[in-house]
Amino acid sequence: MSARLLTVAQVAELLGTTVRFPRRLIEERRITFVKVGRHVRIPEPAIEAYIAKHTVQPVERRYGKVA
Repeated sequence: MSARLLTVAQVAELLGTTVRFPRRLIEERRITFVKVGRHVRIPEPAIEAYIAKHTVQPVERRYGKVA
């Protein structure tokens, strides 16, 4: 296994949130996680997939045309 396992604090820092947000994602089973004894770790590819899934692309606007 070559995927790096991140702590909840590391994930929070990556996402720019408090630790409460990734903990909520884990509790609601909205993200893949690994239990290592009592500890919870999140595979780095799971974070990348979460970001990709929730990335909103800009809408291209065409000025002068009424849709």
